[in-house]
Amino acid sequence: MDFLTTLKMGLGAVLANRLRSALTILGVTIGVAAVIGVVAVGEGTQKQVTGEIESLGTYLLTVSIRGRGADRVITQNELDDIVEDIPGIVAVSPVLTSSGIVKHGTSRFDCSILGVNSHYSAVRDIHVQSGRFLSAIDVNTRQKVALLGRNVVLELFGLSNPVGEAVKLNGQTFLVIGVLEARGGSIAGSEDDQVLIPVTTAERLLGRRGITTFYVKGQDKDSVDLISASVQHRLYRRFRDDSAYRIFDQTQMLEIVQSVSRTLTLMLGGIAFISLLVGGIGIMNIMLVSVVERTREIGLRKAVGATNRDILRQFLLESVVLSMIGGLLGIAGGTVLARGIAGFIGITAVFPWKGAAVAIGLAVAVGVGFGIFPANRAANLEPIEALRIE
Repeated sequence: MDFLTTLKMGLGAVLANRLRSALTILGVTIGVAAVIGVVAVGEGTQKQVTGEIESLGTYLLTVSIRGRGADRVITQNELDDIVEDIPGIVAVSPVLTSSGIVKHGTSRFDCSILGVNSHYSAVRDIHVQSGRFLSAIDVNTRQKVALLGRNVVLELFGLSNPVGEAVKLNGQTFLVIGVLEARGGSIAGSEDDQVLIPVTTAERLLGRRGITTFYVKGQDKDSVDLISASVQHRLYRRFRDDSAYRIFDQTQMLEIVQSVSRTLTLMLGGIAFISLLVGGIGIMNIMLVSVVERTREIGLRKAVGATNRDILRQFLLESVVLSMIGGLLGIAGGTVLARGIAGFIGITAVFPWKGAAVAIGLAVAVGVGFGIFPANRAANLEPIEALRIE
């Protein structure tokens, strides 16, 4: 008996018991949909978290000086000494952060004030939409100039170009020299609510002296590891206390987040796979019932020349057809499920093409694995004994 004939007979047997076949397929559908949904949401979550970390800047080190008092800050000259001659450094920028109020006319906006230098745009991959970024002269001469985030501009100026206009920042007048490109929110808050000013000006405006936080950008992952070790060594030489500073390695953090996300996705996918196994047990149960109901048919087919292999292939193919239909419906259901969950928690689901291929493979494996016993039982029936069954 050729394959097409066997396939037609298998499909005919499936369609002959539509309700029973539909319930059997439903078990596999739920299992595959659970696997697809969990993996899609997991990959979407990983992509979003990774994107937020990368938005802080690529190959970035954040160094924080901890503690209080004059001995727990460094000067610009000390910062220059700390990063001097370390290979692989692209840019370095101190950052002084505070909250404040920016005003223009009768409009006001609660913003984040960042005191930075001219290298901050390279460190954080920030681009200017209009105007210009801070220059070294602005920093050295403590100029009262500012760059505004997109939300600040919309609140104070609407759709007008603010470059060249004056704003009040914590009561002091600053000249707007540029508008930053929109960057959206991140784990550090919305970057469109920021106002950037020279770090030297920020020291006077905020009444602070010295550097407690600075960013270092490396060329690649290997250079980041070398820079981190070198900066740590020089900071220890400066403070003689390894608790006086903290170095946040974004590359390592990114790897940890990705590793944890993959582990959680695999764990949840494994749990969802259990429901697929339950569907497989349903297939085996239904196929065993089918063997009992069709015992006389099996005996008759053997009596007219069907071999054990023909019978085995027929029942095994029926099992695979059930699981394949369930697998395809499960992919569609899993996609809808993933989009629903992703929309509810506010992320974008990523359809797992590899996961879909694996799910189909698992569905076929379930069909074969749980169908082999009933098919083998049908194939081993004796024709004469089978024909005697009423």
